[in-house]
Formats: sequence, structure tokens, C-alpha cells
Amino acid sequence: MDRQGNTYTFLYASVMVIVVAAILAFLAQSLKPMQDKNAAVAKKMDILKSVQIESTAANAEEKYNKYIGENAYVLDINGEKKPGLEAFTVDLAKEVKKGDDERAYPIYECKLDNGQTKYIIPVRGKGLWGPIWGYVSLDDDKNTVFGATFGHKGETPGLGAEITTDMFQKPFTGKKLFDENGQFASIEVVKKGQSQGDLHKVDGISGGTITSVGVGTMLEDCLSGYEKFLKN
Repeated sequence: MDRQGNTYTFLYASVMVIVVAAILAFLAQSLKPMQDKNAAVAKKMDILKSVQIESTAANAEEKYNKYIGENAYVLDINGEKKPGLEAFTVDLAKEVKKGDDERAYPIYECKLDNGQTKYIIPVRGKGLWGPIWGYVSLDDDKNTVFGATFGHKGETPGLGAEITTDMFQKPFTGKKLFDENGQFASIEVVKKGQSQGDLHKVDGISGGTITSVGVGTMLEDCLSGYEKFLKN
């Protein structure tokens, strides 16, 4: 075959594309178990952080098993346990697209060293540029926020991405999900300086209005599905 001809060039390029694609597919498949494990560890670290338990990649699994372990389950909209589902493996990205009655509502019970029980609820919503998510922990009154942690995929550094900082997350502690009449009120994220003294509001991020509003919407949408469980 003429190596200077178009046919040879085309065949050579085609073979190279196939070989490279095969190598990349093999590498992706080989690395997937490690990637899945890393994602699971990161998730456990976030869950623990919501109850103010610091962990590392090296000890997250050990601490998760100590404080939560098998005390995780899935609820339906009526606050009843759904059999056959594991809380940790529920894909919230898929669940939030379903109707309220069809969703699976995972929850984690955390037993702290002082004997207190905290209830951890995962949340997921939309920011400015992509998905946002987090974990909100409640005291054993199932109303008062004990802690909260949030993450994002692609929010703007210095603006919306600030939802991952203590400055934004710590003010959620002590806020209430229900008002004085026992009605679900959620927690609204408002303009800076407007939350003082309000048990159902926290300050948003200056310049990150859309992401801040997204957090508030996410909390109302996700936490409302646990209302019957929390009331009971």
C-alpha cells in the first residue's frame, strides 16, 4: 500500500483512534472501583461534618460506622420506612425529579458520644451553573438545626461557591424548620443583614444571589418531604 496515499492515511488514523479509545475505556473501567470508593468516602465525610464531626479520608469510614453505622433508612412521604432500600445508595439526583409521593427520602441517625441523637437529611437542588447539594442535621426535637454542610459542582469562586464555607454554613445552627404554631416554615436564604433575630432565615452571599436562592429553594423542596416524619 502506498504510504503516501489518502487510503493509508485514513486507515492509519482509524486504527489509532480505535486503539486509543480502547485504552481509555480500559483505564476508565479499571479506575471506576477506586473512583466509586473515593466518592463514598467523600460523602461520609460530608455527612459527618453536618453533625460537627471532623474526619479525613483515612478515618471517615471508621467514624461513620461508629456514629451512624446501620442507623440509616429510607422513608416515604408519610414518614414510614420503605423496605428494600439503602439510604446511602439512594441517588438524590434522580429522586428530586420524581413526584413527592414517588420519592425515596433517606435519613441518617447519628449517636454522639454524649448520648444525643441527631437526624441527618440529605438535600439536593440547583445553583447558578449546576447542581448543589448538602446535609442538614437536626437535634432530637426534629426541628432545631444542629449543623449543615453544602457542596456544588460549578458555582463561581468567591461568589456562589462560598456556600461551602463556614461563614455561610454555621449560621444555620439553631434555626428552626417549624414555626411556633407547628407549621413547616423551612429556612429562607435572604439578603445580607435581613436574617437577624429570625429563626427561619439566614444571610445569603453578597454577589451570589442566584446560588443563595437556590439553597433556600433546595431546603424547602427537600425538607418538606420529611414533614410527617419530623412531626411524629
